[in-house]
Amino acid sequence: MVQLAINGGTPVIKQPLTHYNPLGQEEKDAVMAVMETGVLSKYLGCWDEDFWGGPVVKELEAYVADLVGAKYALAVNSATSGLYAAMGAFGIGPGDEVIVPPYTMVASVTSAIVWGAIPVFADIDPDTFCISPQSIREKITPRTKAIVAVDIFGHPADYDEIMQIAKDHNLMVLEDAAQSPGVKYKGRMCGTLADAGVYSLNYHKHIHCGEGGIVFTNDETLMKKIALIRNHAEAVVRDMGFNDLPNMVGQNYRLSELHAAIALEQYKKLDPLVKKRIGHANSLRQRLANIEGLTPPYVQDNCEHAFYIFPIKYDREKMGGIDRSLFIAALNAEGVPAGGGYVKPIYLEPMYQQKIAIGKNGWPFTLGETNYDKGLCPECEKQHEKELITLEIHSQLSGKEVDLIATAFEKIAANMGELKETKQSA
Repeated sequence: MVQLAINGGTPVIKQPLTHYNPLGQEEKDAVMAVMETGVLSKYLGCWDEDFWGGPVVKELEAYVADLVGAKYALAVNSATSGLYAAMGAFGIGPGDEVIVPPYTMVASVTSAIVWGAIPVFADIDPDTFCISPQSIREKITPRTKAIVAVDIFGHPADYDEIMQIAKDHNLMVLEDAAQSPGVKYKGRMCGTLADAGVYSLNYHKHIHCGEGGIVFTNDETLMKKIALIRNHAEAVVRDMGFNDLPNMVGQNYRLSELHAAIALEQYKKLDPLVKKRIGHANSLRQRLANIEGLTPPYVQDNCEHAFYIFPIKYDREKMGGIDRSLFIAALNAEGVPAGGGYVKPIYLEPMYQQKIAIGKNGWPFTLGETNYDKGLCPECEKQHEKELITLEIHSQLSGKEVDLIATAFEKIAANMGELKETKQSA
């Protein structure tokens, strides 16, 4: 009789899984080439040719714009910076409302707060985990100025619906595509599906340069505003002859030549890295589809999924009443590094619960009515607290490792009676 590892049996996976590292000799050579020039960054915070950055930054921007089919690509020092710059370029200001998802990295939401706007949380779709268009419609008020849509876990949000809502209400849309590089929504690349979109180059993304990001847009005016916010706008606008001054308070969001050199080599690898990840994920999806009580990741028709995270829905009732936490503990014991939920719904974090952000008097929350009570987004809370299981299925795993992960799930599912006894004796 097979014994589960949580009860002292032999684990399915006896060695740690392969660590993800997409960096290689190409990146080392590119860094050394920049080092030999002695020019590690070439930005000037004034109206000059070097306002746009150095040659490697410009080469990166041209390469990535062509890769995704965008008119403009602007490199920044983080995806967070890109979100902030894009939101500022939209003209968002104090007291405006921005509809945001609750299940994402916090910067997707604070991109509104830094400009004095008030985040309004819309619930998530139960299949994709992305922001729900129906919930967006319910949250629109006369003060709504923009929507942030996040391609969470690597699946694009429903942009046909979202962009139609935006058109109907004259709203701007920002696509946070940090987790969906290199995949398409109905034939168009993620990152190009809204008024502006942002890719991440943070160290744990599909490709990275440590820290960095790219902002995409097809609008020339938005591009100029993003570039100005990136690089000391208030010192540039006069000589540039740019007279649209709202939010032209510049930052230093500039990407160095060193980071750009690494990012350029990484983008050359993006397609094969993403395709291999998708292949591994699809293999695991097929295996898990045979286990009643587990729902493998959903992929909408005519869409691709980048599988930054491999999300699984857990049905406690179909699993004999066994709590998700015990099932995850059993997976961990078998060598599968799975977790429960993703991030706590953002509105439950202290900043929103206490309504303290910029300064000590509650600004910008004092500028409007806000509700951040528990229960605000019930689908998000249910997924986080009860149903969602997450794990990473990346491109450097071997086919054998993916097979072992599937075998671990199957082993536990075939021995739920034993696991239930573990629960009773705990």
